[in-house]
Amino acid sequence: MNMIKRMLMLLLVPVVLISQTEFKKVGSAGYTFLTIPVGARTAALGEASVSLNDMGPEALFSNPSTIGFTSAGQSVSFSYAPWIAETEHQSAAYVYNAGDVGFFGLGVVRLDMGDIPRYIDPQAEGGSASGPLYQYGGTYSADAIAIGITYGRQMTEKFSFGVTAKYVQERIDVYKSTNVLFDAGMLYHTGFGSLRVAGAVRNFGLESKYEAALFKMPTDFRFGASAEVLGGFEEDHRLTMMSEFLHPTDNDERINVGLEYCLMRQFTVRGGYKFYSDEETWTAGAGFVWQMVALDAAYSDMGRLGAITRVTVGINL
Repeated sequence: MNMIKRMLMLLLVPVVLISQTEFKKVGSAGYTFLTIPVGARTAALGEASVSLNDMGPEALFSNPSTIGFTSAGQSVSFSYAPWIAETEHQSAAYVYNAGDVGFFGLGVVRLDMGDIPRYIDPQAEGGSASGPLYQYGGTYSADAIAIGITYGRQMTEKFSFGVTAKYVQERIDVYKSTNVLFDAGMLYHTGFGSLRVAGAVRNFGLESKYEAALFKMPTDFRFGASAEVLGGFEEDHRLTMMSEFLHPTDNDERINVGLEYCLMRQFTVRGGYKFYSDEETWTAGAGFVWQMVALDAAYSDMGRLGAITRVTVGINL
């Protein structure tokens, strides 16, 4: 129990430091692609997945501690979503069960912004002042990527912890910014029915620089709880409710809630809602498991930004 208290204190330290700031830094953080939900199951549940202990490789992006409850020897997952403004959000994850040593994971997230038209000023290039103001100069590309290595371990039957170190890069043409960030999380089975509580700090690190401009990291703290309100985890009918409190460094606090119904441990329907979000509201999705393969799909209402669909394929090896 003392060890669990120490883990909770470590998770709360960044939150205390963040709360000492004197003003709201709305929209002031960089690397915002790290705040995009990864995986169809997480997205369908309104991102309220921090306390779920059966997320598999998808847990690398929400709460690294929960891989400690993974039963498979090895597992992989791949996710894809056409994101806002004709960009693409992609991810891949791999988790390896090393027995008593713990679990190791490798996760990659990428936001592909595609090819962007380049226009040049002819006068700046020594051209005639009577010519066109701008000329088409081909295209350039831009993207953002995060590559993380995770270690997680189930310390007792009820408690697990996990940490992630990740290399992050944003690039526009020949210009780029890089940094190293950290995630940490814990999950605890309370013993009160099936109630689970969990906390995670994500994207914690020092300021980074893009050319001459410094910017902060999109650090957030998440605390959540979940429980089965119908059936049990291993039963043919299971209804799970979950909620999550989110404290980001560059925006106001938010609350996410989710609901998941599983039939025969093969068919799943999901729904969620995001409170106090600028544009995001309700989410929905479904999943299907066939032998070692799991297929999940999600739909997210983004208000004036339209709707986002995601697909995730997971395989237990």
